[in-house]
Amino acid sequence: MNLTESVLVALTALRTNLMRSTLTMLGIIIGVAAVITMVAMGAGAQKKIDDQIAALGTNLFMIMPGYGRDHGARTSKVRLSEDDARAIKNQVPDVVAVAPTIRGMAQVVLGNLNWSTVVQGVDGDYLIARNWAIVDGREFEPREVEGGAKVVLVGATVAKELFGEAEAVGQTIRVNRIPMKVVGVLDAKGQTGFGQDQDDLIMVPIDTARTRLLGEAGGVAKAVQVIMVSVRDAWMMEDVEAQITDILRARHRLQPGQEDTFRVRNMSEMVETRAEASRVFNMLLAAVASVSLVVGGIGIMNIMLVSVTERTREIGLRRAVGAKSRDILVQFLIEAITLCTLGGIIGVLLAVGISVGAAAIAGWSFELQWQVVVLAVLFSAVIGVFFGYYPARRAARQDPIEALRYE
Repeated sequence: MNLTESVLVALTALRTNLMRSTLTMLGIIIGVAAVITMVAMGAGAQKKIDDQIAALGTNLFMIMPGYGRDHGARTSKVRLSEDDARAIKNQVPDVVAVAPTIRGMAQVVLGNLNWSTVVQGVDGDYLIARNWAIVDGREFEPREVEGGAKVVLVGATVAKELFGEAEAVGQTIRVNRIPMKVVGVLDAKGQTGFGQDQDDLIMVPIDTARTRLLGEAGGVAKAVQVIMVSVRDAWMMEDVEAQITDILRARHRLQPGQEDTFRVRNMSEMVETRAEASRVFNMLLAAVASVSLVVGGIGIMNIMLVSVTERTREIGLRRAVGAKSRDILVQFLIEAITLCTLGGIIGVLLAVGISVGAAAIAGWSFELQWQVVVLAVLFSAVIGVFFGYYPARRAARQDPIEALRYE
């Protein structure tokens, strides 16, 4: 009996017991679908984290004020200033942008429409540090930043709430009752990992925010709440962080051994930590889902042993008319491999359906990994060989005479 005949005989046997064959495949179907779905959802989550890293900015540090200590007791918060930012920009050659910022809340009014939003006081480096594009209009001119001009950039959410489909650039809005001209609309960045809408904000020159909208941020001249620093290359981050720390310690007159009065946070590193935790969690989920593949293989071995017992006389007849042990072995192996492979293909289709449905209903993102799909189907076929070999070998080793006597 050649291979083609063996395949046809195996398929006929599976079709004869269609219901049992279908139920036998369920373990493989569920296992393959679970593995592919978990990996796809994990890849989607990873892509979302990558997008969050890109939304934060390129190789970004965030410097925030900390607390001083006097004889071990924590004193009042020590402010950062625009002079600190200027010193970092002048003394660290590897930085691309240094952006001091202040922020607060403001009521924005256009005609009979109003919207409460975040107002961010920025300078010319802020958009560079945050890798933030302008989709309509222009950014602030240097003279506008230096002179504290009454100009404003609006985020995508604010633009939608106030202007809808109308043109925003060139319009005048009131920010805390101060008329200000819209010179640009920011590109949409979406939500942060904590669910905060990054587009629900307006930006004004930092001096405009300080003198007209928010007031002085503390007792330090030109105090700022945050300094954002963008570095040219990722491999420079550690060295730049050390330089920033040295500069600020010198400016704040901190003695050796004295605690820093500021905090330097590597934002990309923070998000990467979350990404690594997400990857480990997804690997664990995929490993748990893979167990169902093994369980499905055990189920196939069990059903194949039952099938061998039920078809003992058939095996005897085939041996009597000249079939060799190898032919019987190949036939039952093909049956097991066919069950697992078909189960794997159906599992792939089920996984795609679940992933698309979950993305549509729950708003989850997913990234189908085709290499995982191929590996899952191949692995299911390997399971068919592994768990089908023992029943096939048992069938092939039956004595023809004893098989013919079996009732």
